[in-house]
Amino acid sequence: MESNFPVVDMGLLQTEKRPEAMDKIKDACENWGFFELVNHGISHELLDTVENLTKGHYKKCMEQRFKEMVASKGLEAVQTEIDDLDWESTFFLKHLPVSNVYEVPDLDDEYRKVMKDFALKLEKLAENLLDLLCENLGLEKGYLKKAFYGSKGPTFGTKVSNYPPCPKPDLIKGLRAHTDAGGIILLFQDDKVSGLQLLKDGNWIDVPPMKHSIVINLGDQLEVITNGRYKSIEHRVIAQQDGTRMSIASFYNPGSDAVIFPAPELIEKTEEDNKLKYPKFVFEDYMKLYAGLKFQAKEPRFEAMKAVETTVNLGPIETV
Repeated sequence: MESNFPVVDMGLLQTEKRPEAMDKIKDACENWGFFELVNHGISHELLDTVENLTKGHYKKCMEQRFKEMVASKGLEAVQTEIDDLDWESTFFLKHLPVSNVYEVPDLDDEYRKVMKDFALKLEKLAENLLDLLCENLGLEKGYLKKAFYGSKGPTFGTKVSNYPPCPKPDLIKGLRAHTDAGGIILLFQDDKVSGLQLLKDGNWIDVPPMKHSIVINLGDQLEVITNGRYKSIEHRVIAQQDGTRMSIASFYNPGSDAVIFPAPELIEKTEEDNKLKYPKFVFEDYMKLYAGLKFQAKEPRFEAMKAVETTVNLGPIETV
């Protein structure tokens, strides 16, 4: 199964093989909601540094705390499935609209500097990818970036996670199944310890660990803007009995006041205004709803947003 997982060589975009690479991205967006990038332009040295510092920080500052949490909840001895927590140790960094990288406690100065540099490179990669998606969708270049922009630009942040060895992986998930609420997600994950799976045609499929690659997946907002041509796909993390899995997921999301709605060019002529598949809403309102329903299906979220559909009537999005 794994061998079919879409891997896109971004180096080909600069060659005569560009059409093939663009087709692969299109197929991945339409049929997988996930793809893996190689030759993405972020140096292997930087990725190795990020990985070493992240693993070092976990051992020094997080591991003991996680063990104490497990002990206090008696999780080692559980006999029945636990469905209200995840076997993960995490912290969050915000980059846009305002960075908190220098405020987060317990990080070494070198680690802060490296994560800031990494975030800048991921931000550029995200915006480059959004333009490739525009090209495949027949949208004007810059449309998606503009759709995400709101009044203060996009929201961009990173969730740094470690999934320690778990004594009962059949009873406790590393991370329960969910779709991502936001825009486009860029994941730098462990290349030795696996665990990430996506749901395709009713089967859970492993996202293969691959050294120095960046895994891309699409969030609910891109499903709405593309009017369902691209789907956000359910995924989960299976805890492993051996080895700690590192996962650094960066979320390039709309700004909190961005108004999200299907791109007019992607609405079929047969869809009448009152029968649109997807709602129009302010991103922040969607996030408030998602916070309580993350581990439930996304369709009721879309329906709920239709019920409170914002009366904001915006003209077409200007593209720069």
